[in-house]
Amino acid sequence: MAVGRSAALKIDWVRITASLSLKGNTAAALQAFKKRNEDARRKVQLLSDQPQDIDFAQYRSLLKNQAVIDEIEKNFKAFKPVTYDVGRQIKAIEAFEAQAVRNAEVTKGRVDEEVKDLEETLRNIDEARPFEDLTVDEVVAARPDIEERTKQLVSKGRWAVPGYKEKFGDLSML
Repeated sequence: MAVGRSAALKIDWVRITASLSLKGNTAAALQAFKKRNEDARRKVQLLSDQPQDIDFAQYRSLLKNQAVIDEIEKNFKAFKPVTYDVGRQIKAIEAFEAQAVRNAEVTKGRVDEEVKDLEETLRNIDEARPFEDLTVDEVVAARPDIEERTKQLVSKGRWAVPGYKEKFGDLSML
């Protein structure tokens, strides 16, 4: 039991959360588990600090009914604490740990993929030519929807882009 206690005391919860980059449900479940662990450890500490031996001689000197004290002492000495099979709890903890690891791996995979996409986007931005140097054909090749929208506006006889004057002002006065 002392080995279990020393191992439980050495768990660095902050490092676990940070090193696995846990977020969302996984981090919340780990925090709930940490709280239950700390509550149980605190309760065990309080119970182990309480005195565990009973001075039956003092009770005999205080009480007149010696038979009651004899009966209590006999029952106290015959008492054997119940041992519990903690295998089920350990299996639940291991299942929780396995699920947390799977969630962390899935999250890590998504984050790595997103970082890769963002790095590629940054590389594209760095390597891109300035907007002023682009030709109309290059813009249309990159964004075919611009050509479709332009064709639609021209076919309706609209030569001005909606919102242009509001954004850039009217240059016809010049």
